[in-house]
Amino acid sequence: MPDESADWCIFRLMTRITVDVNDEWLDAAREVLGTDTKVATINAALHAFAIRRQAREIVAAFDQVEMDFSGSVDAWRHGGGRDLGSLAEQARDTEAA
Repeated sequence: MPDESADWCIFRLMTRITVDVNDEWLDAAREVLGTDTKVATINAALHAFAIRRQAREIVAAFDQVEMDFSGSVDAWRHGGGRDLGSLAEQARDTEAA
């Protein structure tokens, strides 16, 4: 009998649209994203914005919880301590960029 848990497939929804795009912005985005086609550039840009939104939501969730990273340097085993004291500040600096 075949393994029914292995029966799955992935559906990706795609919408076909016609849109006027600023060529200079598209070229600039293509250079930053390292994409080869207009479609790939637009999809990569949309994906990047979706990821940023998720990151903001994660940071907002962490902002609601008190975190104490003091002593983090000594908390790791085998001398591999990491100072996490400035972790939240670094995340916010990256988000602002």
